Amino acid sequence: MPHAPHARVAIAAILFGSLAACGSQQPQKAPPPPEVGIVTLQSQSVTLSTNLPGRVAAAETSEVRPQVSGIIRRRLFEEGSIVHTGQLLYQIEDAPYRAALGTAQGNLANAQATIRSTQLQADRYGRLLAIKGVSQQDADNAQAAAQQARAGVQAQRAAVDAARVNLGFTQIRAPITGRIGRSLITVGALAQTGQSDPLATIQRMNMVYVDVTESAADMLDLRQAMQAGSITRDGPGAARVQLLLPNGTTYPIEGRFEFSDVTVDPSSGSVTIRASFPNPDGLLLPGMYVRAKLVEGTRRQAILAPQQGITRDEQGNAVAMVVDAQNKVEQRKVTTEQAVGDKWVVSSGLKPGDRLIVEGLLMLKPGEQVQPRAPQQVVASSADSASGQSGN
Repeated sequence: MPHAPHARVAIAAILFGSLAACGSQQPQKAPPPPEVGIVTLQSQSVTLSTNLPGRVAAAETSEVRPQVSGIIRRRLFEEGSIVHTGQLLYQIEDAPYRAALGTAQGNLANAQATIRSTQLQADRYGRLLAIKGVSQQDADNAQAAAQQARAGVQAQRAAVDAARVNLGFTQIRAPITGRIGRSLITVGALAQTGQSDPLATIQRMNMVYVDVTESAADMLDLRQAMQAGSITRDGPGAARVQLLLPNGTTYPIEGRFEFSDVTVDPSSGSVTIRASFPNPDGLLLPGMYVRAKLVEGTRRQAILAPQQGITRDEQGNAVAMVVDAQNKVEQRKVTTEQAVGDKWVVSSGLKPGDRLIVEGLLMLKPGEQVQPRAPQQVVASSADSASGQSGN
């Protein structure tokens, strides 16, 4: 085995080289903490509002109905036009009512003529009674006849007044000023007192009401917050209402909150709220479906969190990731109330000074070390008051 020493030398060299190579390797560096975009939260005042569905209603509505029965002889208005209080709308055939008035006037004249004769007889019987020329019964009868004649005159005068009123009712006039709709009766048709259908409908629409419904639970939350002082209604804008029309545009004139109903609808659990809007151009029509934006009040010391920083866990709860003092991720369960632009009003779970993570949330875990930086896409909320709306 002459070559064995050389083989051992070669093996030793290989082993020495391997050991040297292993000793020369450097330990691998740990990856740097992931960068996250954060927003430092601050408390501020914010104006809260809510969007509610509603219907437009005319300020005044009057159904034109006949007070006496008769044939319609004339219609004296244009459908869809503006009519004024006292304007003549329909003329009912008045011949029967003129005849009735004449009869009542004749009966009144007859009763008035009877008064004089009965009174003269009562006076004569009074003088004869003094000299025992007539009995007491005859004198009493004469006096009673005179009184009955006077009562008859009063009754006939009332009959004349009733006949004159009925004659006036043959001219059907507008009870209010407003826009009149289509006529539901034609000339020559019979109009009857107590009929189910009106002749026409007049609506005053220079100012309209919008009736919206809000859940009783939301109203209780608002009132309790106002009692606690966290929401106030100070200032001239506290009662402002904006209107979103069916075509998606905003009505150019703001309305005012009028009142809320004193009872809760048992079938829906909601309360009716009424707002009034000027309607000079007649753009708002009764029965129109709209959405009203009601200003609820101003919340003091509110926390506004960018919506990018609020996510949901597996149970559907709202959660937020914040960076603590050691730059570690901490998960918080939060309660959101309503949206204010691109932010949420947070009522619990976050406080002023918290560093909310708004970027880099993907694959982030609680307790993980991170490197906070300014966000690239999300702008920190300003200290100015914002206007909020609910997702109703």
